Amino acid sequence: MIKTFAAVVLTLASLGAHAMEPGARVEPWTLDDQFDKPYAFSNDVKVLLVARSMDAAKVVNAAMEDQPAGYLEARKVVYVADIARVPSVGRMFMVPAMKKASYRIVLDREGTVAQKYVEQNDSVTWLQLRDGVLVNQKTYTDPGALRAALERAAD
Repeated sequence: MIKTFAAVVLTLASLGAHAMEPGARVEPWTLDDQFDKPYAFSNDVKVLLVARSMDAAKVVNAAMEDQPAGYLEARKVVYVADIARVPSVGRMFMVPAMKKASYRIVLDREGTVAQKYVEQNDSVTWLQLRDGVLVNQKTYTDPGALRAALERAAD
């Protein structure tokens, strides 16, 4: 009985802690990118893309294939990859490989930022922002659909 109660409490607590509702303000944070350069979230960001799994990161990578450097920045899009669950041995190979990307990847090494925004780990979360406030939230599992959404973000 106590174990069941504890499981329910933990589940409910985790659901509330990970979801953002429209109208909520994104709290300021600073994380390093794949080049160990700090990136500080600003209210100018229009879209925050968050990937919390390798599958989600692959969707972003495929959507960004052949895009020029500065593509995301021109659209005021910031991409955050949660790498907290990647073993340190895996990070030794993964982070250097990320340096080949033509776009900035903000790395959440502790998982403290990404978890505030994402409930589903298997998809890319798209947070549409206006002046640092959440307007809309979508998820993507298809690189083509994400790529089309990024193209529309230029408007």
